[in-house]
Amino acid sequence: MKTIENEASSTLEAQAAATTEPLEPKAPTKPKAAKQARRVAPTKAKSGKKATPAKKPAKAPKSKKTSKAKESAGPREGSKTAQVVAMLRRKNGATLAEIMDKMGWQKHTVRGFMAGAMKKAGYTVESFKPEGGERTYRINQ
Repeated sequence: MKTIENEASSTLEAQAAATTEPLEPKAPTKPKAAKQARRVAPTKAKSGKKATPAKKPAKAPKSKKTSKAKESAGPREGSKTAQVVAMLRRKNGATLAEIMDKMGWQKHTVRGFMAGAMKKAGYTVESFKPEGGERTYRINQ
């Protein structure tokens, strides 16, 4: 029984000593995450005189192959572009409705084709609308 009393008294002494001893001040803790930076666009630096880039010498024109010249002569046979070009080369040209029916396109597609693909292919498309008539497109030959 003495051992139990000794252990109990030593435990009580340890607790009493812990409460009477002055606590050591702890070092202040640092924040766990870094401070967030503001999200703003960087300021542009004032530019002084800029150096002019060196001019490159002119390149010699490349020789064209004969096969490429044949391809650029016109659209491929049977393509949508070829079909529209054939319609536009008629004497009176082709109306917007005719192109829509033949190609199965909508109005905005026909207009975009005339403005984009035909111009890129090098065709000059004339567009006119007679009084009381319908929009007509034609290629001048």
